[in-house]
Amino acid sequence: MKTVGIIGMGVMGGSFAGRLKQLGYRVYGFDLNGHSLKRAKEKGWIDEGFADFSHGLADCELLIFCIYPTLLKEWIEKNQNHFAPHTLILEISGVKRAVMEPVQNILRKDCELMSIHPMCGRESKGIEYANPVIFDQANFILIPDDRNSASTIVKVSSLAKDLGCKNISVLTPEEHDKMIGFLSQLTHVIAVTLMDTHENEHLVEYTGDSFRDLTRIASINEDMWCELFLLNKDILLDEIRQFRDTLDEFTQALEQSDEKKMKDMMVLSTKRRHKFD
Repeated sequence: MKTVGIIGMGVMGGSFAGRLKQLGYRVYGFDLNGHSLKRAKEKGWIDEGFADFSHGLADCELLIFCIYPTLLKEWIEKNQNHFAPHTLILEISGVKRAVMEPVQNILRKDCELMSIHPMCGRESKGIEYANPVIFDQANFILIPDDRNSASTIVKVSSLAKDLGCKNISVLTPEEHDKMIGFLSQLTHVIAVTLMDTHENEHLVEYTGDSFRDLTRIASINEDMWCELFLLNKDILLDEIRQFRDTLDEFTQALEQSDEKKMKDMMVLSTKRRHKFD
């Protein structure tokens, strides 16, 4: 039975812990929040919980970091003297270029860092919203670099399958951040700005599925997402500008009563959505 340490017992940390426990691992939870550790223990998701990080880390062969990206380097730098020899470290932050290299530069030479991104996060924060089922049929991205061995890539891919993930892809840090800028970060910007456009306490009495679906992710963890936006600022700004150009194109067609242009844009969006489906 391997021992896995989960650092950060929020939505993703709790979900990882619960699924790994189901798979038969011994799971340790690490978090300064005693309530999160208590709830994880009550749910049967961890065997032990540690708020003092000088304990427990040496027993873990695998560590999975589920903390805010700006905290990762400092956390590892401060606590890696407690890691077991040859520890494999997985980190799940939503951006990679600004995170991977700084951590690699300070990481102990006998340890190995692999960046991953399970595409199954939730808009709410805290262990109360954690659920192991979020991995079922989810997409899973590996972001290796030249310091990762082929055997580690195979091992982590196998772990992703065990978690219940469906599609496993391999991207470079640059490819990942470009992809996430469009598919995730831009969509969150759109949801936030759409929700902020009008204040109406009676919206719930009138709305249909379209508004509800478009704004689901507007309920957002402002601390984490501000970090992610700023760490991927160049790519996100480019995606916003491209979206604004397309919106301007539709606006102009509407202003000019250009029915053909509007229909052409709708036909294209329908084709792309059908391909997506």
